[in-house]
Amino acid sequence: MKSETVTPADVLGSLNDVEAKNAPAHLYLQGDPSLLRRGPRVSVVGSRKATGEGLKRASYLVRALVAHEMVVVSGLAEGIDTAAHQGAIEAGGRTIAVLGTPLDQSYPAANRDLQERIGREHLLVSQFGPGTRVTPKNFPIRNRTMALLTDATVIVEAGEKSGTLHQGWEALRLGRQLFLMESVASDPALTWPKAMLEYGAQVLTRENLEDELADLPEVTARHTDAIAAII
Repeated sequence: MKSETVTPADVLGSLNDVEAKNAPAHLYLQGDPSLLRRGPRVSVVGSRKATGEGLKRASYLVRALVAHEMVVVSGLAEGIDTAAHQGAIEAGGRTIAVLGTPLDQSYPAANRDLQERIGREHLLVSQFGPGTRVTPKNFPIRNRTMALLTDATVIVEAGEKSGTLHQGWEALRLGRQLFLMESVASDPALTWPKAMLEYGAQVLTRENLEDELADLPEVTARHTDAIAAII
């Protein structure tokens, strides 16, 4: 399978100071690298232990993204991530998996076949070189890179301590658009949606979905006035 090593600047052009601060030195690619030069690219992320309703919302969202010829990006984790990748493929769209492991490792093991298919037909991205030890800290680092590489992030479902929240805050720090599905934004048991909304996140509903997608800017015209420090 075709592989390539690039830098974030190769994909995004010159990085501003906020983007460069935590950008990885290299990205290891397997598959179709042109997907990193197409847009808009939208991260669809959420809980590993997703509810049935959360999985349905992810599938509905992904179908809408594919219908607008957007590239669906996620992290190949269980739950929402898996639904995002599978939904994009089933809808005839394109998908990118940003991994928390080197390209030659799979986590979770249950997604090995899906990872191999994405590497053949779509694109795998990792900032971790061959032989890198996989530790829990890899995954929030992966989320940070996923926020950098995409035009927008949508959080479909996430608990108070979900690793998904790392990506939401990073998207805001970078000046990327962050959307929260209405079901999480209005959940009285959660405190994090209110904080993210105060910093510029937007609520995504079935009613405003089409308008928000139509107005989504591509990363090639990304904001240069990113919020410098939120967390």
